[in-house]
Amino acid sequence: QVKLVESGGGLVQAGGSLRLSCAASGIDFVRYNLGWFRQAPGKEREFVAAISWNRGNTHYADSLEGRFSISADNAESTSYLQIKSLKPEDTAFYYCAAGVVAGGRNPNEYTYWGQGTMVTVSS
Repeated sequence: QVKLVESGGGLVQAGGSLRLSCAASGIDFVRYNLGWFRQAPGKEREFVAAISWNRGNTHYADSLEGRFSISADNAESTSYLQIKSLKPEDTAFYYCAAGVVAGGRNPNEYTYWGQGTMVTVSS
């Protein structure tokens, strides 16, 4: 049974940093890729970044200005999303997801989802 659990969200001031974690279990790390998405209230789910578990290839949304960094610790079965220079518009639920499409940017390309962790950025 695949399980993804996000953590690390919270309230942070604009300009600050956060590191989100996604702990994975029951997943085939050779076959699946890990993606991070976010969804702000009233908006569609938005692609943030993706990483290949076994190759380490990374993909990012063009619109995020290089403030996001995705990584994976295979020994810990955990992916991390580092966010720096946080802005109020980064406020959203952040989700990790697993899918077989490398670098997938569409939520429909992911099979398994975590419950999300909320990030709130105050101005």
